[in-house]
Amino acid sequence: MLWKTGRRSQNIEDRRGLSVSRGIGGGGLGILLLVLASVFFDIDPRIVMQGTEILSGSSESQQTRIQPIPEGQEEAKEFTAVILADTEDAWKTIFSEQLNEDYKEPTLVLFSRAVQSACGFAQAAMGPFYCPRDQKVYIDLSFFEDLNKLGASGDFAQAYVIAHEIGHHIQTLLGISDKVIAESAHLNKRQQNALSVQQELQADCFAGVWANNAQRARNILERGDIEEGLNAASAMGDDRLQKRAQGYIVPESFTHGSSEQRVRWFKKGLVSGKISDCNTFKTNKL
Repeated sequence: MLWKTGRRSQNIEDRRGLSVSRGIGGGGLGILLLVLASVFFDIDPRIVMQGTEILSGSSESQQTRIQPIPEGQEEAKEFTAVILADTEDAWKTIFSEQLNEDYKEPTLVLFSRAVQSACGFAQAAMGPFYCPRDQKVYIDLSFFEDLNKLGASGDFAQAYVIAHEIGHHIQTLLGISDKVIAESAHLNKRQQNALSVQQELQADCFAGVWANNAQRARNILERGDIEEGLNAASAMGDDRLQKRAQGYIVPESFTHGSSEQRVRWFKKGLVSGKISDCNTFKTNKL
């Protein structure tokens, strides 16, 4: 990607090095099991965070001491600030031209190991996430190293991850997230998972919409970037993650979509560049 000359976003909150502690009492083991479940089964981090609050009996936390900021992350921080700025510029134009609305920029929080959000306590092992309650994206930059381990290397693969989380912010701004939460309350677990897949695939599509508009406006892509993005979408499919973690696949437990679905919806947004083409809630083929 041609990113180094790009604008750096000012909507960055750097909490790296802050140690978050909380009185978890006897719930520590349960919290560990929940976090491991999120890693191995790709569970929605919001579900895991809600579980940690229940086990600990409190959502309060304290930032008690300073730890060294992990070495070698400065370029990753710069990259993240540029991609965030690019999503700001692109979505501002998209909202204006396609929706005749103003775009409200989110904040991106950098953290190390653990963080407290308005959605609850989270650990880095859960991966990047978006919290609709405070409209912030949270990411431990060490996740980019985890992407490499999953076989999803390259700067555009990393940009795709950030753009996917911004996709959830778009859903919040459009009222989609509230509708999903309201509908989920009346569904059984299997139906809730299916609804979650629709929501996650739409975020993938929105990531593609961003890439389409950013490329047309600023020509940011180099040869091989599209393949990196598609490979990242494939690498984080529920089927591949479950196969990797447990050796078998349980489709009814999918919460994000299969590799094929994630690639297809990301590609759909990438080709069209239109929000209207990302309605995963009303489609003949998910």
